[in-house]
Amino acid sequence: MHPTLIFNIQHSEGKMLDKFKIAAALLLVVAGVTGFYLLDQRPMILRVAAVLAGMATAAAVFWMSAPGKQFHVFSQESAAETRKVVWPTRKETLQTTGIVFVFMVVMALFLWLVDARLLWIVKKQ
Repeated sequence: MHPTLIFNIQHSEGKMLDKFKIAAALLLVVAGVTGFYLLDQRPMILRVAAVLAGMATAAAVFWMSAPGKQFHVFSQESAAETRKVVWPTRKETLQTTGIVFVFMVVMALFLWLVDARLLWIVKKQ
């Protein structure tokens, strides 16, 4: 068999296997949520454990797929980029928050005055 043909067959089989893994992960999430509702007479901790078990198992299955591995690499790169960010100081954050709150109060007063004026115009007629 030609090497390119073998690669294409293996590549298409890999894509199909990834689709099955993603479908299985979704079914595991559904199974966890279903378990939550089926265990309605059991203690809440058991019901929550069913959901968490379904989610954890689904995450593990998804992580084994190619899109899951790509997502893992993406999340690692995102975390690395987050560490490179120069975050504002506490003083800058408080100043910016203060400006936002002052603007919010000014805008609220402006809208209240516009609303009161429009109400006065409508009631006058």
